[in-house]
Amino acid sequence: MDSTTKKELERIAVKVRMGIIEGVHSAKAGHPGGSLSAADILTYLYFKEMKVDPSYPDKADRDRFVLSKGHAAPALYAVLAERGYFDPSELLTLRHTGAMLQGHPEMRHIPGVDMSAGSLGQGISAAVGMALSAKHFGSDYRVFTMLGDGECEEGQVWEAAMFAGNKKLDNLVAFVDFNNLQIDGTCDEVNSPAPLDEKFRAFGWEVLTIDGHDFDQIEQALNKAVAVNNKPVCIIAETVKGKGVSYMENACGWHGKAPGDADYEVAMTELRAAWQELN
Repeated sequence: MDSTTKKELERIAVKVRMGIIEGVHSAKAGHPGGSLSAADILTYLYFKEMKVDPSYPDKADRDRFVLSKGHAAPALYAVLAERGYFDPSELLTLRHTGAMLQGHPEMRHIPGVDMSAGSLGQGISAAVGMALSAKHFGSDYRVFTMLGDGECEEGQVWEAAMFAGNKKLDNLVAFVDFNNLQIDGTCDEVNSPAPLDEKFRAFGWEVLTIDGHDFDQIEQALNKAVAVNNKPVCIIAETVKGKGVSYMENACGWHGKAPGDADYEVAMTELRAAWQELN
């Protein structure tokens, strides 16, 4: 496990949020809201928790991560760039014709992406398969995945959850980025998947609930997850959609809309100020 400190993680998370805004602004398209809400968890995983090496992104014994909410690709790309998988300048080519970084993660062409994702529900299914493979072949790598709360309205999520519980995949950790907003409104208004904790427990999972922006709570939950035997672990992370950019926070309209030039300047000014406070 990496020795990165909490203060360093906070700095990295701000840089990741800058990368998200840079990317979607340059693309003039993308999903900033759910990318910003996921930034802290992804930062912790790649800089503290996961056994990975950017110099050898396909190393057989590496830990795996699957972004099941694939539309939050700008967050994953920003973390991978900050971690050293590719040059951060690639973020400015997001969604451009012929560029490496497209609207959803693609495993064949992007270093560090372990699974192509985008169709909701399929990412967690792939993560379950990876965890089962590790068990079958006696490998000790762990598998992490992240779902959106709206994604949990997909039936395929629960097929995967049932299978993982039945197979006792204690090498699998699933985060639910619970910001309570999806493309058409709040989860409650659209089709609430609640109570998520009770549902995952019913399928044989250990369930923890945390503040998904608190690095101490993220760390404590992952430390508990390591100690769980014979059960997969679901960490329900309560987050703020658009976290870190004031006008995007808790605003459904920023689910899938890129900031224009004026909005971009406001966002980057706020994030630069947050960066200065941490230095």
